[in-house]
Formats: sequence, structure tokens, C-alpha cells
Amino acid sequence: MNKTIALIGCGWLGLPLAKNLIEKGYSINGSTTSADKLHSLKEVGINAFKIVITEEQLEGDIVEFLKDTEIVVINVPPKLRGIKKENYVKKMQLLHQAIAQSSVQKILFISSTAVYGAVEGEVSEETEPEPATESGRQMLSAENIFTDNRQFQTTILRFGGLIGGNRHPINMLSGRSNLSNGNHAINLIHRNDCICIIAEIIKNNWWNELFNGVYPHHPKKRDYYHSEAIKNNLQPPDYKQDNYKKGKIVNSDRLIFVKKYKFTTTI
Repeated sequence: MNKTIALIGCGWLGLPLAKNLIEKGYSINGSTTSADKLHSLKEVGINAFKIVITEEQLEGDIVEFLKDTEIVVINVPPKLRGIKKENYVKKMQLLHQAIAQSSVQKILFISSTAVYGAVEGEVSEETEPEPATESGRQMLSAENIFTDNRQFQTTILRFGGLIGGNRHPINMLSGRSNLSNGNHAINLIHRNDCICIIAEIIKNNWWNELFNGVYPHHPKKRDYYHSEAIKNNLQPPDYKQDNYKKGKIVNSDRLIFVKKYKFTTTI
């Protein structure tokens, strides 16, 4: 068994994921876009590479990065906020071309529940995506780049809102007023469970599958963020008093009931 995994993106999620997989006996080729981070990645046992993916080219030794690896985990979110927006689809097309020329057979593509977009009500893996944002549209197109190529066994993992460490929506919502959609349900997942789910997919060979990764607890936003603000000694956000209960609840039934995965960290 080839136990080398290529992990593209060793940031907020990728770095602790790499550490977890190394502890399990895997060898990790990990990428970063910053030369300054190479040393810190090597210190924790990662075979570190500087790989920069632009719309025009792949910068770095992508051939050596992918050499003799069977599995690649793609953890590269689109950058579509702010002034400098990118064509994420073009970047993933270039990455796909490089992977197609390597020894990689299995791909785990980290996606987002943003692909469901305007869908309302209960959402499962069988639900047809209706992305409502540019990020969601490009993410869905990127998924298809890899799943359409039958050369690979590709699993898509769609995470909800990511929390963990110092990352939590309440830090941005605290003190804000006149917010809308207070009756919408939350669809969040802790980084610990993200890591555990990815590790389980690799360990158990859950390939050519699609999973939602969302913690199975969906209180209303107004209730949840008020509680989180109080818990963290922050000013609670204020939501408009409307009773319109649209929105969606993204379930992880395939993980929970089919694969028997048990979430580890409450939100």
C-alpha cells in the first residue's frame, strides 16, 4: 500500500489534517503558497513544497509533489471576495491536468454546501444544487472537473460553515444590528470533525462518493449566535423580527446512517 498522500493547501484546515495523518502513519507531501511557511511545515514532518496555482500556470515542482502518490486531497477554497477575484475553475482545470499526468488514482475534493445555494428545506446529497453565489457556482463547476474524469476515483466532501480555534462567525457578528434571516438554521461543522471525516474516508476507501459534512444540530441563527455571544462575553447580534422561516437544513445522513460516522465535537 502506497501511504504517501499529496495534500494541496496546508492552512487552517490542511496543517492540522496533515499532522493527524502523519500520526496515523502516512507520509504527507504538503503544499503552501508561501516560501516563509516551508520551514514550519517541515518541522512537523511534512514534505513541504511551494506550489502556487494561478489562472495561467502552476508554479512549483508539481511533478515531484505528486510523484509516487495514490491519493491527493484538494483543499483550495476559491478567493472571490475583495478586489482581487480569481477564476477558480481555470485554476482547478490546470491542477486537474497536472494530476492526470501523475500516479494519482484517488481524489478527495473539499467543497462547500454553498453549492446548494437557493435550495430551501431539508437538503441531502440527493438534492440538486442551485448555487446562488459566484463562489458556489465555481465550486460546483470545479467538482465536476474531477468527477467527470473516470480516470480517478473522486469523492466530494461538502463542508458547512467551518469553526474551530479562533474561527467562529460570532466574532464577526457580535454587536451588529438589523441582521436578516434570524430564523434560518445554522449549518456548521467543527474543524476536528472535518479532520476526522477526511481521515475516515481515506482509511475506509470511501471513494466515488458524495458527502455533506455538517454537524447534526440546527438551531435558529438568532438563538445560536445570542448564546455564543454570551458564552464568549461578546455583545449579541440583533436580528430583524420577521417570522419568515425559509432557509435550509443540510443533513449529513450519508455519513451518520450509512457510514456510521459519529461526530466528535459539538458546535
